[in-house]
Amino acid sequence: MHLWLIPMVYVCASVIAGLILPRIEQLYFASYTLNLSVASAQAYLSAAGSGMMALTGIVFAMAFVMVQFNAIAYSPRLVLWFARDRMLFHALGAFAATFIYALFALAWVDRGGSGTVPLFSCLLVGIMLIISMLLFSQLVQKLSDLQITRVLQMVGDRGRAVIDSMFQQIEYKQKERTKISNKSSDMTQLSAITQTVRYSGEPRTIAKFDIEALVSQARQAKAVIVMTCAVGDTLVDDTQVIEVHGATGQLSKEALLQSIHLGRERTFEQDPKYPIRLLVDIAIKALSPAINDPTTAVQTIDQIEDLLRRLGRCNLDAGYAADGHGDIRLIFPMPTWEDYLTLAFDEIRQYGASSVQVMRRLRSALIGLTETLPSAERVDAVQRYLAHLDQIIAHSPLDAQDQLMARLEDRQGLGLSRRHPSTN
Repeated sequence: MHLWLIPMVYVCASVIAGLILPRIEQLYFASYTLNLSVASAQAYLSAAGSGMMALTGIVFAMAFVMVQFNAIAYSPRLVLWFARDRMLFHALGAFAATFIYALFALAWVDRGGSGTVPLFSCLLVGIMLIISMLLFSQLVQKLSDLQITRVLQMVGDRGRAVIDSMFQQIEYKQKERTKISNKSSDMTQLSAITQTVRYSGEPRTIAKFDIEALVSQARQAKAVIVMTCAVGDTLVDDTQVIEVHGATGQLSKEALLQSIHLGRERTFEQDPKYPIRLLVDIAIKALSPAINDPTTAVQTIDQIEDLLRRLGRCNLDAGYAADGHGDIRLIFPMPTWEDYLTLAFDEIRQYGASSVQVMRRLRSALIGLTETLPSAERVDAVQRYLAHLDQIIAHSPLDAQDQLMARLEDRQGLGLSRRHPSTN
């Protein structure tokens, strides 16, 4: 459902109610009137309508100023995330509905010079005002969610959710590694390319693949579909997106392209890299000379480390899908463990090389990964990255004493040194 439809539903419902309910009330409940003078009822409904529109302007002006401010402080990619909160649109709809229904109810006060005040319509306006105030309270609470700690927690939660939905966590036993190796070996033995599909149109970002639809099309043609672009890639005109191997006939180009969901920006669906990307953006902006807030960078590393620990327990070699018979029908690019490490730490390491606090937290995160990863290959990759980090510290503008301090891992950045035995 498009978000702009939410307030329109409220508006349409209030218009319909305003046209029908007062008439029903006049026909069947005319004897029930509110013990209130006509002038007082008109003042009450006029104040409700005009005040609600003024409140709408104030609330949404404040909300968008706060969103814009925090987008500048954190990352511009977070603007739409906050601006598209459904609570915002429900509040807009409720405020507009209260205003519109108050106008309709006002038209039925002293209708035809009767001197009566409709009871149920006035009560309904009062109930709608109470609901509007509750939504206003929720909006104020939402503004508090723009605090840095809550922003990082929300991004981290979305990352944990996409990891849980994308990967199956397994124990790295020999049997599992052999199974993955056999599948990877099968994927390299592909038949000749029988069809290629290229994208035509304006630049769009791949939001997700419809894996079931692609597998179904490949199975019907007894083919293997290879995606040459990954989720999160931006497609430009004439970009090759699909290779079809060993098909018995031509697959529908339109059906294949419809299985690739495109958007104007990246989303969290099927893209565990995106939450890490957002966290890194916040960290490097905090490390910029204009802001100079290494503590925020340390807080982002807390979330990044948690995501990497979860990814480290997952089968990252999962870029394939099989049909019901176990035959591989779809191959799509997936990041390697080294890709995740590079995305998570490279830019923070580069921009935070002169910060003792950031270097200590990075060392703590990397050493923590070496202690929890179940795969020796991934531990080796982290060890290489840790050695590279030590080289960066050695060539940083820090003096000898600060370099010594930077090599002490500390989960708080600057709080409690924890020298690992291997560094003694």
